[in-house]
Amino acid sequence: MTKQTTLKGSFSLFGKGLHTGLNLTVTFNPAPENTGYVIQRIDIEGQPTIKAIAEKVIDTQRGTVLGEGDIRVSTVEHGLAALYAKGIDNCLIQVNGPEFPILDGSAIQYVEKINQIGIEEQNAPKDWYIIRKKIEVKDDKTGAEITILPDDEFSITAMCSFESKFISSQFATIENIKKFEKEIAPARTFVFVRDIEPLLHANLIKGGDLDNAIVIYEKQTTQERLDMLADMLNVPHMDANNLGYIQSKPLMWDNECTRHKLLDIVGDMALIGKPIKGRIIATRPGHTINNKFARAVRKEIKKHEIQAPIYDPNTEPIMDNLRIRELLPHRYPMQLVDKVVELGATTIVGIKNITSNEPFFTGHFPQEPVMPGVLQIEAMAQCGGLLVLNTLEEPERWSTYFMKINDVKFRQKVVPGDTLIFKVDLLAPVRHGVSSMRGYVFVGDQLVSEATFTAQIVKNK
Repeated sequence: MTKQTTLKGSFSLFGKGLHTGLNLTVTFNPAPENTGYVIQRIDIEGQPTIKAIAEKVIDTQRGTVLGEGDIRVSTVEHGLAALYAKGIDNCLIQVNGPEFPILDGSAIQYVEKINQIGIEEQNAPKDWYIIRKKIEVKDDKTGAEITILPDDEFSITAMCSFESKFISSQFATIENIKKFEKEIAPARTFVFVRDIEPLLHANLIKGGDLDNAIVIYEKQTTQERLDMLADMLNVPHMDANNLGYIQSKPLMWDNECTRHKLLDIVGDMALIGKPIKGRIIATRPGHTINNKFARAVRKEIKKHEIQAPIYDPNTEPIMDNLRIRELLPHRYPMQLVDKVVELGATTIVGIKNITSNEPFFTGHFPQEPVMPGVLQIEAMAQCGGLLVLNTLEEPERWSTYFMKINDVKFRQKVVPGDTLIFKVDLLAPVRHGVSSMRGYVFVGDQLVSEATFTAQIVKNK
């Protein structure tokens, strides 16, 4: 089972803010399990925090801005993209101003610092959200569209179209997030000369220069106007007749701008709050459509707070009916697990096919057969017993018995024709023969019942 991770230590980066021009320091710190990403404004009294999730985004004009009450933090996407791409689940980020420093306009310095400080595995399981069906968000006005499809990994394809002969149409793709460091992280942010003046009038990009952005000069203006913009940005004057890319370092790739758009998608997907497995296809992406999409995924996650395991009936079982009979003393009509399809150190997935011939339907109920809830709990416990007994020598000499059942919920009926998928997780290591577990029962993708239970392992006489 994949575990959650955090940083092994803390690291800081220093630089000016793209929009404020302030000298800023951002520090990334380890955080406990299940913290997620939390941003703290240490320059404000009380050092308030903001949870880095999509619902906290309050502006997407020229970057992702998180806010709560009077607290704002902007330009967070590059740092979050580095955390997400490196598989870090929990991090406390402290910043001494209203935005992260822009650095060189990419995410590469964050990635390099993470590599230097190292990543530490934690005890809690990584909380993947696996895309099971297409999710799509569109903006008919701009033509922007983001779709995510089921896939075994997290991958992105971004397609961009601009009103410019230099980057009129480009695409970028990353098939494996492990390639982020080399193929996406160094891609720098960019701006068109035609957009600079409105941004300056909006009191933005005070810290913009040729060291932290690619500037695209594609529509000729007067020398006087271009000189005025250069003075406003504190950069050297340029010849108004020379159209093209303007930056201190040459382009790293012909499609560097679209690679940066892909980088921004990764950073904005970090605000979903869980690592996801799925293939994103983005057309004309930007922070606004990215955030709408992240919110849509979060709504889908809330509908399936606990995801059902993926069950392929064609897969060879890890334990078949005969092996289960060797481990458990239960026999007809009380053997309630047909097979086990997943088995790890702390989790197990079992299957039970419900037929109209189940003996309990005779009295529960003749005209409307419904599986008793108590038997659903018993089936969960049998799965938990298989998980624990499988670790013992001579498991057939041991039995498990209920000691306590808590937090039981029944969400929908179980009827003939249903295939039950049991997922049971150990909540703590087995001590003195006592084990605590959390169990779930699914039909398809729907959670039908759940419970926490404690059992004792006893050697048979």
